[in-house]
Amino acid sequence: MNTHNLPKMFYSYSEGWQDLIQVHPTVAKIFTMYVMPMSLIPPAMFLYSMFATPGAVFPELVPHISVAEALAAAVAFYVAELAMVALMASIIQQMGDVVDAKPPYSESFILAAVAPTPLWLSALALFIPSAWVAGIVVAAAWVASAALIYHGVYPLFKLEDTSKSRLMGSFVLTAGVIAWGALLVVLALAMSMIVGLR
Repeated sequence: MNTHNLPKMFYSYSEGWQDLIQVHPTVAKIFTMYVMPMSLIPPAMFLYSMFATPGAVFPELVPHISVAEALAAAVAFYVAELAMVALMASIIQQMGDVVDAKPPYSESFILAAVAPTPLWLSALALFIPSAWVAGIVVAAAWVASAALIYHGVYPLFKLEDTSKSRLMGSFVLTAGVIAWGALLVVLALAMSMIVGLR
């Protein structure tokens, strides 16, 4: 995926999206060349925040966790992110029934891979040791992800009108919020399990 097209995809139903549709990358290529590297950003930034600026954004754990324990939690979170993209693609494909669309899995995967891009990038805000800054950036990232969903559904699923696109986009966004919450639960569970195994 050409990241220089990403800004256009926030506001356009065609620019950027049509290029992606014409290239028609395989699920395997999107997964290995885009999803896997982008999914590394949040776990890496989590590790940075835990050890470079402890307690500034995330509460300090008592007792303190070791680098190996934090790395294990980050790896668990990374694997969960990868699995969630594939799961979201399947859910999006099934949601096509809501608007009488039969999107192929490849198009559903494109949307599931592109939509969380702002959320992955928002983790870079952890370079600034402030919970307020992180919160504001994550909120802005959610707005940006919603824009990608609403503008991506229409061209990817070849819907007849924008009202169906908005309806489908609402369902996808709701599923995305639930998926994001589930990822945070996975991270919290991984941390508690690691501390509990001591």
